Amino acid sequence: MVSPPIENALITFVEGTIVEIKPAGTDPVQAIDLGDVAVLPKLVNAHTHLEFSDCESPIGTPGIALADWIGEVMRARGQTDLAARQANIAKGLAESVAGGVGLIADIATTPSTYPPLEDFAVQGNPVRIVSFAEILGLSSERGDERFQSAVRHCDSLDRQGDRCQPAISPHAPYSTPIDLVRRGVELASHSADGMLVAMHLAESPEERELLANGTGRFAEVLKNAGLWRDGLFPVSATEPILEYLRILASAPRSLAVHGNDFRADEIDFLAQNPSISVVYCPRTHAFFGYDVHPVDRLLRSGVRVALGTDSRASNPDLSLWEELRFLLNRRQDLDPIRVLEMATIMGAEAIGMDQSSGVNQTFGRIEAGNSGVGSLFLVPTRAATLNGVYADFARTETSQLRFCTATDPIAGHNGAG
Repeated sequence: MVSPPIENALITFVEGTIVEIKPAGTDPVQAIDLGDVAVLPKLVNAHTHLEFSDCESPIGTPGIALADWIGEVMRARGQTDLAARQANIAKGLAESVAGGVGLIADIATTPSTYPPLEDFAVQGNPVRIVSFAEILGLSSERGDERFQSAVRHCDSLDRQGDRCQPAISPHAPYSTPIDLVRRGVELASHSADGMLVAMHLAESPEERELLANGTGRFAEVLKNAGLWRDGLFPVSATEPILEYLRILASAPRSLAVHGNDFRADEIDFLAQNPSISVVYCPRTHAFFGYDVHPVDRLLRSGVRVALGTDSRASNPDLSLWEELRFLLNRRQDLDPIRVLEMATIMGAEAIGMDQSSGVNQTFGRIEAGNSGVGSLFLVPTRAATLNGVYADFARTETSQLRFCTATDPIAGHNGAG
C-alpha cells in the first residue's frame, strides 16, 4: 500500500543512500528546497515489448480485431533482424527512463541482448530489466526451437549479473499449445531462484471463442496463415481461461497480462491465488476498443493489478506516466491512490522487486535503504490537498517530469537533501 504523503518532507541521504524520511523543520540541518513538487519513486512498467520501439505509431487502426492485428504484427516482426531489434531495444530503454521508469518487464524474442544498462542511468541509478524469453509455436518443431532458445537466453542472463533478470513468457493461448505453456512454467518452477512467468491471457472475446469452440476470427487467421494444427483447439468448452490460470498458479510467481475479458469466476480464482498478478495496459486496451476493463472488480476482489504500456505496436509511446494519467482522467471510478499503487508498489510486488524480495534495491516505494537520488523523480504541484495533487498529476505531461541532478542538493549533499 502507498503510505500517506508527507508534506514538506525531508529526505536524508548518507553516501548516496536514503537513511531517513520525515517532516522538515524538526532538525537544525541545512536542507535545500526543491520547490513545489511531489517526490515519487521510479515507476514500474510491468509489461512491454521493447523490440517494437521503432514503431512511429500503432500497427493497424483503432478498433482492429486482435486476430487481424496479430497478423499485421507477424508481418512486421518478420522484417526485423537481430541488429535492428537491438537498436529498437536501446531506443525503448531511453524512452522508458525519460518517462520515470526504473523497472521494466520486457518480453524478448530470442536471441536478444541488451545494451549496458549503465548507459540508461539517472544519477548512477541504472534501469533494471526482467527479460521474459518468449515461447510460442503451434507446431511441435517450432515450439521446441523457441523453448530451447528461451533456455539459452535465460542461461546467458544468469551470467550477466542482477541488473537484467531472466524470466519466461509462454506467449498466449492462441500461439502456444497448452502443453508448451506447462513446459514453460515447469522450467520456471525448477530454476534456482524460481523464475517469473508472464502470459497474455483473456485478451479478447475472440481468444475465448477460439479456446472454447475452436471457431471465430482467430481460427480463420491461423488457418489462412497455414498455422492451424488439428487437436489444439478447443481447449475447454466451459473453463477455457481457467485452464491457463491453473497452470500459472503452479508457477512461483506469474503475470496474467491484459485480462481485458476476465469474468467473475476467473476473478474469484485470481483472488484466491495471490501468486498471480494481473497487468493492465490501459491505452492498448483503449486502442482495440474493448468493453470497460474489469480493473475495478479485480481491485475490489483483492487481486494485485500492475500497469504496463505494452509496445509501440499498440500504443503511441512507452510512457508509464501517461498510462497513469490516462486512468486518472478516464477511470474516475478508481481511487487515485490505487492508480498510483498500480504504477509503483503493486508493479514491484508483481515482479518480485518489492520490500519482501530480498533485492538490494527496493522498487515502487521511497524508503530508507534505497540507494541513489536517481531512484526518485519530481512532479510539479502547488496543490494544498491530496485530491489537488492527483488532479495535478492528471494534467502533468511526461515532458514536465523532472529528475534530480548532481546540481540539486538532494543529489549532491551527503547529509540532508
